[in-house]
Amino acid sequence: MPGRGDCYEKWLESLNDWADSGWSVVSADWRGQGLSGRLGSDATTGHIDDFATWLADYAGIWADFVAPQPGPHVAVGHSMGGNLVLRAVAEKRIAPAAVVLSAPMLGLHPTWAPNALLAPVAKAICAVRGRTARAWSGSERPELVKRARQHLLTHDAARYADEQWWYQERPGLVMGPASWGWIGAAIASIRALERRGVLEKVRAPVQILATRRDGLVSWPAIRSAAGRLPAGELVAYDEGCAHEILREADPVRAHALAEIEAFLDRVAPARG
Repeated sequence: MPGRGDCYEKWLESLNDWADSGWSVVSADWRGQGLSGRLGSDATTGHIDDFATWLADYAGIWADFVAPQPGPHVAVGHSMGGNLVLRAVAEKRIAPAAVVLSAPMLGLHPTWAPNALLAPVAKAICAVRGRTARAWSGSERPELVKRARQHLLTHDAARYADEQWWYQERPGLVMGPASWGWIGAAIASIRALERRGVLEKVRAPVQILATRRDGLVSWPAIRSAAGRLPAGELVAYDEGCAHEILREADPVRAHALAEIEAFLDRVAPARG
């Protein structure tokens, strides 16, 4: 499942790779993203009042399209999608045989303030400016220009250009910044996973791929979460790897896919 502001089209290369490997693949855009319309007050701002809406949607997708297929079933999520997939597993909304998370949003970047402090700040701003108000004017982060945005996401110019091609072909896919309501909901969802005992009760094997150089999500939060998962393992990257690990340059991407394949061969070997 994709991240904030994403569309499934961005991930077709990886989806096709897994399909070619024998997996039956299901993906979808989150409500209010892709071509599903917007939940805010304009055509591009990403808004949600509560991640519970997306969790219910995801549980429905799983029940309707995934569970009826022959197992084993594997849940995969990137960034915000990683947060939601992990919450769905922790809250027993879905029961996969294994979980793979790419740069999951288990904390926001920069990490200078704890979520316990950020939550009331976001709530106060929502009260003053409105929940659907844009939190900034750009896309991923307020200070980014186009070139900086690419290097925040991937070092691979061709894969970044592929994303731009989809936006030209399907302008309705374009998304801008998040709303203040989204920020408040994201912090609440992150804090839900931070509560003691939540991740410790997850029994499914969970593989997390992450980079220490991530400029969008918190590396310390990911490292901490991996240590709390009873059957968790962390594949860490450094130089040459940005946020979108499965859209990175070939050496990083090939290594990530090989790590995922080895993990799934070990914990979920049969394929439907």
